[in-house]
Amino acid sequence: MERIDVHPTHTINGYQLRCGQPFPFGATIVPGGVNFSVYSSHSNGCTLVLFEKQGAQPFVEIPFPESFRIGNVYCMVVFDLDFENLEYGYRMDGPNNFQQGHWFDTSKILLDPYAKVVSGRDVWGAQPNWDDIYQHRGRLSFDDFDWENDSPLEVPLEDMVIYEMHVRGFTKDPSSGVKENHRGTFAGILGKIPYLQELGINTIELMPVFEFDEFEHSRYHPETGEFLVNYWGYSTVNFFAPKAGYAATGKFGMQIDELKNLVKELHKVGISVILDVVFNHTAEGNERGPTISFRGLDNKTYYMLTPEGYYFNFSGTGNTLNCNNPIVRGMVLDCLRYWTAEFHIDGFRFDLASILGRDPWGYPLANPPLLETLAFDPILARSKLIAEAWDAGGLYQVGCFPSYGRWAEWNGKYRDTVRKFIKGDAGVIGEMAQRLQGSPDLYQGAGRPPSTSINFVTAHDGFTLADLVAYNYKHNYANGENNNDGANDNYSWNCGVEGPTDDEAILLLRARQMRNAIAILLVSQGVPMLLMGDEMGKTQGGNNNTYCHDSPLNWLNWDLPKQNQDWFRFVKHCIAFRLAHPVLRNSEHFQNCDYLGAGFPDISWHGVRAWHADWSADSRVLAFMLCGQHAKGGKVKDNQIYVAMNMHYESLWFELPAPPVGTIWHIFANTGAHPPEDIHLPGEEPPLEPQSSLLIGDRSVVILLAK
Repeated sequence: MERIDVHPTHTINGYQLRCGQPFPFGATIVPGGVNFSVYSSHSNGCTLVLFEKQGAQPFVEIPFPESFRIGNVYCMVVFDLDFENLEYGYRMDGPNNFQQGHWFDTSKILLDPYAKVVSGRDVWGAQPNWDDIYQHRGRLSFDDFDWENDSPLEVPLEDMVIYEMHVRGFTKDPSSGVKENHRGTFAGILGKIPYLQELGINTIELMPVFEFDEFEHSRYHPETGEFLVNYWGYSTVNFFAPKAGYAATGKFGMQIDELKNLVKELHKVGISVILDVVFNHTAEGNERGPTISFRGLDNKTYYMLTPEGYYFNFSGTGNTLNCNNPIVRGMVLDCLRYWTAEFHIDGFRFDLASILGRDPWGYPLANPPLLETLAFDPILARSKLIAEAWDAGGLYQVGCFPSYGRWAEWNGKYRDTVRKFIKGDAGVIGEMAQRLQGSPDLYQGAGRPPSTSINFVTAHDGFTLADLVAYNYKHNYANGENNNDGANDNYSWNCGVEGPTDDEAILLLRARQMRNAIAILLVSQGVPMLLMGDEMGKTQGGNNNTYCHDSPLNWLNWDLPKQNQDWFRFVKHCIAFRLAHPVLRNSEHFQNCDYLGAGFPDISWHGVRAWHADWSADSRVLAFMLCGQHAKGGKVKDNQIYVAMNMHYESLWFELPAPPVGTIWHIFANTGAHPPEDIHLPGEEPPLEPQSSLLIGDRSVVILLAK
């Protein structure tokens, strides 16, 4: 039986057409043609603009007949298109009145917000044709990828060890050993899967991979002449398209398949993939920014505007997406569903997520509909939702981000407390105890589990771990902003000399401080996150805001693991130890009591005297013991684990609590010892002598295991 919708009803400019389907938005291949659907509520008319691939001028422009507008959606089927060689955009007609918030301009060709493939920046760093009348072009995608029964891994959040990674920086350096045309791409990561397995992480979090323009705000450093670009990518051009420049096959338009293949191969070895997504603003910037898509399609819908027509700027980058407008809300939901269903992505980390809880005038909502919608969406039901629970407008929601039983948070308070503690600040012992337990002071009262807390000491935004112990101050002059950019409050300590030094004593102290940070991170309840390269000792020379450097400053130097073998060994053993012991990964908060009759409380607190913690303001000592019988609420059995932290500048004797009957203490790690005695292979921990007490060096952490 022949379908009736394969018959055109109209002919315009020589092309046969019929009214299309409003859903799905975007360009969709249908029998006989392509269905184009785009939303705009304030426009007066819309024209479809079609190019041959990389054509300088459109080969046809087709205005949507008024009868092809359903509600506020223009939809049209165009028959007999060569969709493999097609690029498309829209011209939108309507009022152009700044104060009313309208920026319609028929001279602009606009990118479809729902385009699945965007061309124009197909090869990273290749200078585009600046005279091109349409810089970012929509293309059609073809769903013919063989997933081989793959699906998202659904690893419990508390069991994850997250590795924050930049796609290009991971393998771009020639030292990566990746073949040249794969360096800095999804395919490059594929070649490094054995390394990720050796390190032991089970989740990678990719910094933005949605299409962005590395040439946005590109410039030459006024003093050094270095070419600076948008390297990090926190400035989205399109939310549905993977960045072509991150694909070795981007020049062939194969970025979708290349990314899907990476996800599939990572899943095969048990590594989940989380995407860092940026819905707080777009690449169109402020009033002086380029018109790429949203501004020209329906500015008043997509952006938060002041009564005078200016852009609210809660993102710090010029504009703020109007996320709780129902249309924008729908786009965000469609986007995340698409990445989950089509790319098998395991979860999302939302950049400046507090913006997603603001109303159109910027006020925080008590019950933000977007956050609620994402929490209860059936397709996202098993995806990880992680908020960066603050924004650039001053809204700080760590501990109170609207969660709906789903949302986890980057715990900035964990970062700050651990940094203060390891550098020996006074007055943080009480807060440190909370952070070690998964921050129950922040989350337990609202019924949120320890895994709500994504624990980290370093992230892309700030010092690397090696720089955290080598610099008191940021050194961002290479960014060309007179050192005014980047955070000033880093809670860092240079251990006596600012920057590089040959002083052996200082180098040993820095190495010990790094071991302290990683040891504490991996024994804390919650979800640990490591910054790419910290496990190698990566330095950025004290630059804590390297957003604009496509250079070795940001690229991983793969000689570092060889140069710092002891350090790399320490990190991977700490990760393995955590994954071997479920008592470190509880899904419920400690009760600080023995609710199982095991003879020990689930967690107990100690100091230099067993069972006597020093909670005074001057204390720099804290120890705790986890009862293995209470692991995962008593559902599984584990070893007793004792952790002692001495952040005093003197060595101290610690009286040890007695281990369970029939067991003795074995030593897993001692950050004060010299390698290889600083850590042991999990499962091969030697017995401790003596058993009753232990001299712990200054600024050192010891981890014991009873067996």
